[in-house]
Amino acid sequence: MCKEHSSDQRENKIFHSVCHCCETMFPLRSVLLAGLVSLCICQYYDYDYEPAAQSMPSSPNCALECDCPINFPSAMYCDSRNLKNIPFVPTGIQYLYLQNNLIEEIKAGVFDNVTDLRWLILDNNNITTDKIQSGTIDKLGKLEKLHVNYNKLTKPPAISTKSLDEVKFIGNQITTVPSGLLSGNENLTTIHLAKNKLTTEGVAGAFKGLKSLMLLDLSENKLKKLPAGVPASLLMLYVDNNDIENIPGGYLAKLPALQYLRLSHNKLADSGIPAGVFNVTSLLELDLSFNKLQSIPEVNEALEHLYLQVNQISKFDLPNICKIISPVNYSRLKSLRLDGNNLTHNSMPEEASSCLRQASEIIFD
Repeated sequence: MCKEHSSDQRENKIFHSVCHCCETMFPLRSVLLAGLVSLCICQYYDYDYEPAAQSMPSSPNCALECDCPINFPSAMYCDSRNLKNIPFVPTGIQYLYLQNNLIEEIKAGVFDNVTDLRWLILDNNNITTDKIQSGTIDKLGKLEKLHVNYNKLTKPPAISTKSLDEVKFIGNQITTVPSGLLSGNENLTTIHLAKNKLTTEGVAGAFKGLKSLMLLDLSENKLKKLPAGVPASLLMLYVDNNDIENIPGGYLAKLPALQYLRLSHNKLADSGIPAGVFNVTSLLELDLSFNKLQSIPEVNEALEHLYLQVNQISKFDLPNICKIISPVNYSRLKSLRLDGNNLTHNSMPEEASSCLRQASEIIFD
């Protein structure tokens, strides 16, 4: 599970929870929802990917620079070999691991023998957008996962297939996702675009038509507004560490499936939050920490995790958490963080215990 282990410069007593999430070797389709939800157990998470260590002999058809375990013959491991080019990929390979190398380009024809490739992992290389030749990635009609984290992309590579399930472009130099670039991927469920240089204008129209999208991660970019045109299927939206100052009225009402919304480390003040904008029954986790709020915003009684630490809150507004308190009307909050504000335990009204009867964690200090 997750342990609290780091502190913010503004308050030595403020702890962050960090989830270290790992990938599985097997296709994710059958356990997609469970896997996505596991990312949301903690307030924050780190992305880390390491393939399983290989100790078995390699298949004789494997590229000399790589390993193809005989107990997993459809996989080829070429990670951490100081490769400057993608080696020959033999027919039958469906899972290709090329992370942690010095690859700068994807040449034409490099995947001609493996048009049924399912996973392509290219993290931590030096690939630029203009060095991805047309007819390489975009012609992989059975590709399910494309990871090009920590490279030098300025926009995502073009690909349009019904099989694509997950794309990860974390830690690049992406400034724009052209409208329509991803729209042909009707079964795409997960998009990670954290740690880029995206602006509000740079993602305009980028996610329209993605009717299966469940997780969209735009954290650590340069957004000033929440992305428009996000599909109603979305379950998780991460936009922490941006420059967002306000929430459009009715924004969440257009996302009836949304359960996890992370808006920490932005520039939100009370004036930028319309009345009742977070009062939606679908939402389970709301992170508004490290903003400029002076009051507790109105939330729905169904909310389970509310993070408000390091704001400017000086009053415990219980009616914004429980509008009615009775034997059958109370908050489902399990955790509430208010540390780093102008509040103490004495700020809680007497009836708070009846409202917060399910809370196992309320943090003030």
